[in-house]
Amino acid sequence: VQLQASGGGLVQAGGSLRLSCAASRTIFNINNMGWYRQAPGKQRELVATIASGGKTNYADSVKGRFTISRDNAKNTVYLQMNSLKPEDTGVYYCNLKNFAGTWADYWGQGTLVTVSS
Repeated sequence: VQLQASGGGLVQAGGSLRLSCAASRTIFNINNMGWYRQAPGKQRELVATIASGGKTNYADSVKGRFTISRDNAKNTVYLQMNSLKPEDTGVYYCNLKNFAGTWADYWGQGTLVTVSS
């Protein structure tokens, strides 16, 4: 499975961006799709995930500002980011964890989000 992320860019603090990540084929079975980010000089961290059943999980730092959603018909996951802060700056990576007997992990190429103060 290949993941294609898009939607990053430069935005002022307080602004919004919407990230998209499309999978190259229909995802069957139990799975989680999500977004992680990596700021310069820091480790990659979880931003938000959404399970195939719709359950969501968010990092405390983005709760109330970011919303993750998915369109299973389009094999796509979205991340709506509002009230962006400079500390949200980083490369955002799309992730798919798919269970088909065992868990398989897939990553997209990353999309850069820069929030200016």
